[in-house]
Amino acid sequence: MPCVTRRNFVTGGAAVFAAFGSARRVLAQTAPTTAGPAAPALIEDLVAANRILADQGVLDGYGHVSVRHDRDPNRYLLSRSLGPALVTAADIMEWDLDSVPVDPRGRTGFIERFIHGEIYKARPDVLAVVHNHSPSVIPFGVTTAPLLPLYHMSAFLGGGVPVFDIKKAAGESTDMLVRNSALGRALAQTLGARPVALMRGHGAVVVAPSVRIAVFRSVYTEMNARLQAQAMALGGPVTYLDPEEARKASSNVGGTIDRPWELWRQRALGGARP
Repeated sequence: MPCVTRRNFVTGGAAVFAAFGSARRVLAQTAPTTAGPAAPALIEDLVAANRILADQGVLDGYGHVSVRHDRDPNRYLLSRSLGPALVTAADIMEWDLDSVPVDPRGRTGFIERFIHGEIYKARPDVLAVVHNHSPSVIPFGVTTAPLLPLYHMSAFLGGGVPVFDIKKAAGESTDMLVRNSALGRALAQTLGARPVALMRGHGAVVVAPSVRIAVFRSVYTEMNARLQAQAMALGGPVTYLDPEEARKASSNVGGTIDRPWELWRQRALGGARP
């Protein structure tokens, strides 16, 4: 058995500490750096979006909303793992596009944060992402009935709503959660250039060029699904918006988005700022 001298022990200990220090330096180098503080109005809108979608019945204890960072397109903002109706500005965390937190401080992130990071990678035009389990959309993700624009408020659905099947993407049965980058990329590919994609047996993902429009689209996707199911239940053919009607009706949203936003915000927050 080799003799362990004090000199050997000290030398070995120094090597261990040196290796540990080197590992810490590597980790520090690879950790994502902050883009700096986001605009307070952006944080305010993100908090309001969480509260509004909970108040409107699109989100419950689950689901999440993110925005791309206004200072760096390679960062996004998303709350820690928390019920949407409880989110405050202090809960908002910064993430890189690999969905690694910039400064976790012991806070837990959402399992399905990869939905956000991979969509932001694939879609430079997207500045906000909503993932929800909106109840009325679920049947359209598990049947052959396509979700189609039934009225002018949901005209953004006119380009078609694809369905993401996680089992096909993974090649095997899963727990139905988008819990890694590969599944997030597959979902982003299914979404393509569209504003909405359904997720079989799970919910939906909604994207937009602003968080206010993402909220608008989320609310009216749920409402369209509910109305479409009612119309189909009446029997006979249902008249949907034709492509040109959908295109023209979609162009009206940008100039009027503040009207429903302020109404929904006051209902969800009681007029108070988040």
